Amino acid sequence: MGKVKKGESMAKTQQESNGKPKAGTWTYSEWSTRDPPMLTIILTYFQYTIFALIGYVEDWLASIGVLKVPTISEHGNKGFVPLYNDFENFYMRHHYRRIRDCWDRPICSEPGAEFDVVSRISPDHNYSFQMSKKTTHAINLGSYNYLGFAQKSGPCADAVETQTREYGSGVCSTRHELGNLALHEELEGLVARYLGKEAAMIFGMGFATNSMNMPALVGKGSLILSDKLNHTSLVLGSRLSGARIEVYEHNDMKSLEAKLREAISTGQPRTHRPWKKILIVVEGIYSMEGTICNLPEIIRLKKKYKAYLYLDEAHSIGACGPTGRGVTELLGVDVNDVDIMMGTFTKSFGASGGYLAATRKIINHLRKNSHSGVYASSMSVPVIQQVLSSMRIIMGEDGTNEGQKRLNSLAENTLYFRKRLKEMGFIIYGNENSPVVPLLLYIPTVIGAFSRDCLEHGIGVVVVGFPATPIIESRARFCLSAAHTREMLDRTLAVVQDVCDNLTLSNFKPPPSSQ
Repeated sequence: MGKVKKGESMAKTQQESNGKPKAGTWTYSEWSTRDPPMLTIILTYFQYTIFALIGYVEDWLASIGVLKVPTISEHGNKGFVPLYNDFENFYMRHHYRRIRDCWDRPICSEPGAEFDVVSRISPDHNYSFQMSKKTTHAINLGSYNYLGFAQKSGPCADAVETQTREYGSGVCSTRHELGNLALHEELEGLVARYLGKEAAMIFGMGFATNSMNMPALVGKGSLILSDKLNHTSLVLGSRLSGARIEVYEHNDMKSLEAKLREAISTGQPRTHRPWKKILIVVEGIYSMEGTICNLPEIIRLKKKYKAYLYLDEAHSIGACGPTGRGVTELLGVDVNDVDIMMGTFTKSFGASGGYLAATRKIINHLRKNSHSGVYASSMSVPVIQQVLSSMRIIMGEDGTNEGQKRLNSLAENTLYFRKRLKEMGFIIYGNENSPVVPLLLYIPTVIGAFSRDCLEHGIGVVVVGFPATPIIESRARFCLSAAHTREMLDRTLAVVQDVCDNLTLSNFKPPPSSQ
């Protein structure tokens, strides 16, 4: 514990003179970030120990009626199944409640490069909140608005308004009944063409795209090999499928191959019959780590052991690759080697919902068997048109180079911001091409203080701690956007430096150039 995990990074083999990567010119090499200073590790464990002692005392005082804090006694939860296990529940009640004001902050503007955040006050120890009249104008480093399409004006917003006036705002039916519009089929055709797949199917909710469709792809007698850090939607979908689940270490190809070998050699438990299907489930970019999956090696193993591959590109589609087509393009991988390509419209496209793209046979199977497709209400017209407009801009089908400009801007912002943080000496996770940039904070008391101080200085940033991350790996997570200007990024970097200095957060010397 305390040792920074190994990640995966792209090593450039070639590069254009303007610094923009070419498709297929990136190969995998492993790198290891530096360990935090021993003092940071000691302080982190010491503070968690103090928190635990205080928590047990608070629990005792609450049990005898001396301390009456709703979050400690979990008021209103009696008789319900606990959301977390005992230790996580203890941590959430005693530490999370003290910094709960750092999450769920209301905003009162578009979630663009800058936004307005409403302050809240709590009369009952952060158990509930009330809106105040104070707002803070800040640079938005927390939204997944990778290409800056979450705008209230511009060609996308104009097209949305036009279609809404013609079709209305809601569909009020499922696709199987009277909710299948020509716009739905138009978007599905565009998604398939954009990705280079035979067919695609769209869904109204990104989370449900995973959780409600995986049970239609695998079931009892099948095996799912899941990356240790896969998103909750993938974990839930895997569990609902009834298939057996084996977890391999994050981005560890030796661990994955060992699981594949064992699955082939031993078969199903007790009967030892061959598995009906073996499905490898991975993400393109991992949202908490900023790492990119080792897709070329995963595909090699998939072919070697005759498995299937499910690729979740929620954070990578539109966010990486010279033309925004995700990790397959970034790594020069043939999309036909990926059996199921999943993605969401909630990030790079500034909308909501998700898609699955595959062969026509698989998509036709999903149309009949997907719970999300059969029972959920159809995607609304404003959302469809937002995706249609933004995707056409990315593809250059609007007759401009606006899409390419945004892609280039995101790539440049990503490389610049990551490089500057490393030069400043901070420990960050992830791949240099990932617009998700986790900055390690470690010390639990720093989580809330970092978020509050950044907001006071006009920077809106997400902070993440246990149970969303390992208990010792608390972090701030910056999400970059094509809408960010160089001045915004420089101001953010200056604020981060000042805040960390004021919090006496260990700031490390830059690593030697050989690293």
